[in-house]
Amino acid sequence: MNRSLTAPETKAITPEQTALAILYALSFSHLINDSIQSVIPSIYPLLREKFTLSLGQVGFIMFALQGTASVLQPLVGTFTDRRPLPFSLTLGMGLTTGGITLLALAPSYHAILVAAGMIGMGSSVFHPEASRLARMASGGKHGFAQSLFQVGGNFGSALGPLMVRFLIMPDHQARALWLCALTFIGVIILVRVANWYREKLRARGPVATTKTAARHPNNLSRRQVILAMTVLIILIFSKYVYLSSLSSYYTFYLMKRFQISAEQAQLYLFLFLFAVASGTIIGGPVGDRIGRKYVIWLSILGAAPFAWLLPEANLFWTAVLSVIIGIVLASAFSAILVYAQELAPGKVGLIAGLFFGFAFGIGGIGSAMLGNMADRIGIVSVFSIVRYLPLLGLLTVFLPNLEKRRAGV
Repeated sequence: MNRSLTAPETKAITPEQTALAILYALSFSHLINDSIQSVIPSIYPLLREKFTLSLGQVGFIMFALQGTASVLQPLVGTFTDRRPLPFSLTLGMGLTTGGITLLALAPSYHAILVAAGMIGMGSSVFHPEASRLARMASGGKHGFAQSLFQVGGNFGSALGPLMVRFLIMPDHQARALWLCALTFIGVIILVRVANWYREKLRARGPVATTKTAARHPNNLSRRQVILAMTVLIILIFSKYVYLSSLSSYYTFYLMKRFQISAEQAQLYLFLFLFAVASGTIIGGPVGDRIGRKYVIWLSILGAAPFAWLLPEANLFWTAVLSVIIGIVLASAFSAILVYAQELAPGKVGLIAGLFFGFAFGIGGIGSAMLGNMADRIGIVSVFSIVRYLPLLGLLTVFLPNLEKRRAGV
């Protein structure tokens, strides 16, 4: 016990001990979970036409999805910090299954809202505990583990438009029932993961993870931690409201500005979401090597010039710029999440729930607000306004360098 108090966690556990099989299983489960979530914004054009919805009502569907997850995820994370629940992962996937089933059969707008809320509840149960498990299986490579976990979710988000394009469009809402096959696979995988998780908890004891994390002080005052957390929240706001404008309304923007079909627009949306997925794997490992603050700098602020140019570009360059923006912005979340967990040692579930929840919530609120704005001033004008958001990356200057703090520099 005394040896563990004096040696950093990253040196006490060798890279070979990283439970890659568990990380890959979590990443694939994340792919399934987020691909189902991504079906909802991808199916907007079909739902809008079938139920005669305004863009404001379309945005409120995303609010039902992400608002539900936003409220519940910090609560789930706080509870599981004290009492980890391995099989809650399968419960989350079960709720997602129920939500996609209802979405496929929904006879009305209100039923769609309930379905979106159920899928949001599934995510709220899945994400905090899966993020904790990724950290447990990391072997000390926390950034790598979070990036691998996140990349599955982002690739899932990229697959959503393709599944809608080739399985559901143009007018087959009920075909979404086929997606239940994916969630059943997810349940089977997560049962095996939960068994591994349960055995690890038994071996370590119920508070082993918390105690381990608490041994790594960050040498910051309470005021500095609060300031840093506030900056991170603002950065999440800028990232996810901007991403919400693209993930929720990119198809409408392309259809309006360039007069392309909904089916063609889905392919451009897939290209953007695939870029987001590809960029996700960069932030964590690079943050492990050079420091997470530098990754946050490059990711949020680095997207600003490309976001500024996007509303001025033709169709070809719009596609190119959206890919660059997706790659650059996507590298931030893993770095932000691990950075926040290092700011608050011993509160892995709470921080994961808070940041996943806030990301979902602000994305949902942003989607609803942008939809209402689009109804009033037009979707093209909305894209001209949101390009200012990445400039908030300048606030990264207020974040302390935790690597230097721990080294006593």
